[in-house]
Amino acid sequence: MKAHVSSILLGVKDLARSKAFYTEGLGWKIKDDYGVSVFFEPDGGTWVGFYGREGLAAQVGTSPEGTGFSGLVLSYVVRSEARVDEIVAEAEKAGATVLKPAGALAWGGYGGTFADLDGYVWSISYSGKSTDQPYAE
Repeated sequence: MKAHVSSILLGVKDLARSKAFYTEGLGWKIKDDYGVSVFFEPDGGTWVGFYGREGLAAQVGTSPEGTGFSGLVLSYVVRSEARVDEIVAEAEKAGATVLKPAGALAWGGYGGTFADLDGYVWSISYSGKSTDQPYAE
């Protein structure tokens, strides 16, 4: 198996609400909307899709119940500290919960985190130290 993710599928409680958060709040473009699931334009990256939480749990054979930190963090690396600030502000305006305001990070970079409407954690970061970052934009 290669170190590659073909798509990221997130189980959400309210599909319409999540679509609005990502399209209206963060400017994502819908690629395919199947009613029970929606996929966004990857813009050169990994596909991201949302399913109803219960339907996705049933599809993979697990319970949809769960609370607290899932151990999953979605990372979005940008090319400037200013862009980190912009994205965290956009997410907060759209209804996200800022978990860690943008600022200096212990490892020397700059970043902030937010949780979307279903609690999925996004880490937005920048590092001027590396030249081979997997930049999202």
